[in-house]
Amino acid sequence: MKTSLQLKIGQQLTMTPQLQQAIRLLQLSSLDLHQEIQQNLYDNPLLELAEESEHQLLGKEDKPQKEAPEAEATDLNGTDWENKIPNDLPVDVNWDDIYQPPATPRLSNNNDTYDFDSVHSVTESLQDHLLWQLNLTPMSPTDHLIGENIIDSIDSRGMLTIPIEEIWSALDDDIELDEVIAVLHRIQQFDPPGVGATSLSECLMIQLNQFSPDTPFLKEAKVLVSDHLELVGQRDYRQIERHTRFTQDFIANAIELIQSLTPNPGDSISNDDIEYVVPDARVIKVDNHWQVTLNDEITPKLSINQHYAQLIKRADSSQDNTFLKNHLQEARWFLRSIESRNDTLMRVASCIVQMQQGFLEQGPVAMKPMVLADIADRLELHESTISRVTTQKYLDTPQGVFELKYFFSSHVSTASGGECSSTAIRAILKKMISAENPGKPLSDNKLTSLLQDMGIQVARRTVAKYREGMGIPSSSERKRYNPNV
Repeated sequence: MKTSLQLKIGQQLTMTPQLQQAIRLLQLSSLDLHQEIQQNLYDNPLLELAEESEHQLLGKEDKPQKEAPEAEATDLNGTDWENKIPNDLPVDVNWDDIYQPPATPRLSNNNDTYDFDSVHSVTESLQDHLLWQLNLTPMSPTDHLIGENIIDSIDSRGMLTIPIEEIWSALDDDIELDEVIAVLHRIQQFDPPGVGATSLSECLMIQLNQFSPDTPFLKEAKVLVSDHLELVGQRDYRQIERHTRFTQDFIANAIELIQSLTPNPGDSISNDDIEYVVPDARVIKVDNHWQVTLNDEITPKLSINQHYAQLIKRADSSQDNTFLKNHLQEARWFLRSIESRNDTLMRVASCIVQMQQGFLEQGPVAMKPMVLADIADRLELHESTISRVTTQKYLDTPQGVFELKYFFSSHVSTASGGECSSTAIRAILKKMISAENPGKPLSDNKLTSLLQDMGIQVARRTVAKYREGMGIPSSSERKRYNPNV
């Protein structure tokens, strides 16, 4: 095999580091962008917050000197607060042992409302909450060990995921199964009610057993939960009446009592932090025109550190000067990428608002069909760019806060030859179902007929797909017990 040199001519698309950075910043959410900015502030000394640069322009001679008032100094000298502080704290003593925090939330000086900033939760998870109760329950060391193993087998919903026999087999041989079951019954009396159950029926029964015996319709509710829970879930009230011989009023009130219970008791205790959506842009109506503005609060204003920039010398090739040059260039690239991201986001949001003014006025029922290509053609951008800028970006509208992707939907033909957005059809279906008779809900066929009467040509399977996509059960599952039907 002979080696040789060949000359070829071709074209290849190469993305510069600047373009790669701009594309990456474009698809970041507001939270990720904020973290990216913070990371660049830490890594690049040539970048700084605009507020910091403004403060640096003020000379020390311009800053007013603060002096403590004589009256305040007199008050401090006139008190004996120094005598209450010990000189040295023992090394095995915590600060909170010497100075106890207030047991109750502080009250503000202006009114009697609680200062909720001083209230902090100490419960990290459901298991921590159950272990805290276990430690407060008088029991033998063996029962305490059994309780810890049972609590470790309870999931975040509050259900026991491992059979009690498997928990028993993992313990010492001298522990009887009856002891494990007894400890389980004790844990099932812990808070939240229903925790430690092995099935939905047992979970609901545990909660019913904690009601007062004279609770109305408690007996009937226990019968339904223990023997006919599947029929209750299917809303087959005629079969329930035939099996139990209960009257219609008794069944309706017993089911109402069951619906007040919690199927997943662990949901009431969760350590998940609530993530609030911060809109990237806002739209308001000014002089009968919709105006879009970017949310400047989510993106801190950045600038070049002029002090370090002035230290750069053109002809100097030293290591320090090269370091400053490289970071200055990176800082400029980063600022341009941020500016490009904001400009593209503003253009796309403004175009969406222009095409969806009916939604802003009337809500989802007036949504127009729109795809990525519609915005891309108007702005002369690629569809992939529109996809990046609409992902995890939110718009604050009079109808609520929506992700920009929400405004894109397919279309369905109408009888007049026009088009109707699938989002609008979902809103119409939701409105129809919310206004239906609970005792005689609308079937998918009936919903299809009602849409066709409105001029919207849609198949029954499409209606079923939209209904299931919104999490709405079928007509048989939506049926509510009504003695008059």
